[in-house]
Amino acid sequence: MRRDVAFRILIALAGVMGGCGVALAAMAAHLPDAARLGSASTMLLFHALAAIAAVLLAERGLIRALPGLLAAVGFVIGALLFASDLTLRQFAGTGLFPMAAPSGGNLMILSWLVLAGAALWPRRR
Repeated sequence: MRRDVAFRILIALAGVMGGCGVALAAMAAHLPDAARLGSASTMLLFHALAAIAAVLLAERGLIRALPGLLAAVGFVIGALLFASDLTLRQFAGTGLFPMAAPSGGNLMILSWLVLAGAALWPRRR
């Protein structure tokens, strides 16, 4: 897959994450006992922006493209795992799979570290 196609897909996914984050925030504000939805919303909104930033930094050549792409993918998958698990627990009473939210959280942490490494690892000239 060409890099620009991957970047466009990641930006589209980040847009969907942002929309879902706003919807979950609204539900958290209006439904009783919906604290899980607030946490899910926050992770989606923050990491949608982080994914877009990683893509733009990689596309502009400010960081290496592959680590930037990996960080963006990690932000998307990690936030989706985390938010999906919390949302299912809220509405269905059961999670996505055992350790889904912690796995998503760990993936987001790892993605932030990959992004930091991409910024510190010099590009080839």
